[in-house]
Amino acid sequence: MMNVFRKSISRGTLSFSRILAARFSVDTGSKEYIDGLVKNKKLVVFMKGTPAAPQCGFSNAVVQIFNFHGVKDYDSYNVLDDANLRQGIKEYSNWPTIPQVFIDGEFVGGCDLMLEMHKNGELVEELEKVGIRSALLDKKDDP
Repeated sequence: MMNVFRKSISRGTLSFSRILAARFSVDTGSKEYIDGLVKNKKLVVFMKGTPAAPQCGFSNAVVQIFNFHGVKDYDSYNVLDDANLRQGIKEYSNWPTIPQVFIDGEFVGGCDLMLEMHKNGELVEELEKVGIRSALLDKKDDP
């Protein structure tokens, strides 16, 4: 059975969460499981696709906002790989849409809220609170 997992991992066909669920009978949609994904983390995004290959415009917009701020180091979870996680995160945050962004373990919002925070400067402040320096601060310092 482990050989099947290894082959699937090497081909990129199974997500880590699906492997855990299959191996240890974990409910990837449970509050406890999702707590483990978001708690004590600076920045977490539940999205359709991956940062390297977003699979919807809203997920892409969130990735582009982070790229604009120079934020590259964050945890992301592809909800298209796991229907339980996709439904579970909606229940966990009480928010019906994907993507969903968590900063310092707290739900911040989806694409629309991230865009608004980006526009009004609040995102720079929220990132700074968790020790992530926005590249926009460096641009302001340039003469």
